[in-house]
Amino acid sequence: MTGTAIANPAPLGLAGFGLTTVLLSCVNAGLLPAGGEPVVIPLAMAFGGTAQIIAGIMEFKTGNVFGATAFTSYGAFWWWFALLLMLGGNHVLDLSGAGSAIGVCLLLWGIFTLGLWVSTFRLARLIFAIFTTLWIAFFLLAGGALLDNPALHTAGGWVGLLCGSLALYGSFALVANATFGREIVPVGSR
Repeated sequence: MTGTAIANPAPLGLAGFGLTTVLLSCVNAGLLPAGGEPVVIPLAMAFGGTAQIIAGIMEFKTGNVFGATAFTSYGAFWWWFALLLMLGGNHVLDLSGAGSAIGVCLLLWGIFTLGLWVSTFRLARLIFAIFTTLWIAFFLLAGGALLDNPALHTAGGWVGLLCGSLALYGSFALVANATFGREIVPVGSR
């Protein structure tokens, strides 16, 4: 199979990330009821988690360290989130006092994202925008959990909604541009 071209896995990873992020962010922003959060679980496992991990593994094959790290990591994030909801919702885990631990976990994800964000200064402006909104969303959600502040949580939902929408746009743009063989949907190439 030497010389076989590998399709760009980024549109798949961005779609899995974007769609799942938009759905959860609609709950976090209050656009959907909190009771709708369990609907995110299968999407987080199947698309947000698994599709991103597949995209990340494919990025390793292409030699894209940033894409491999980002997609694989955020795919694992969605699996963590789904398992947390499933195990907590079925009382396998007692999450009654876990608010601050969840907040610290979200803060750590924000710090991790901020670290990746630095690399986006050399990538397309769209990727920069996705990661800018992502670290802000993580910090707002972390603050909401750590300070028991619903306003911060809601703000994190709105920023997450923007982030997920940007990722979906990125997926659409990369597919359209690859299909047409030129940039017809701008991504802010540098």
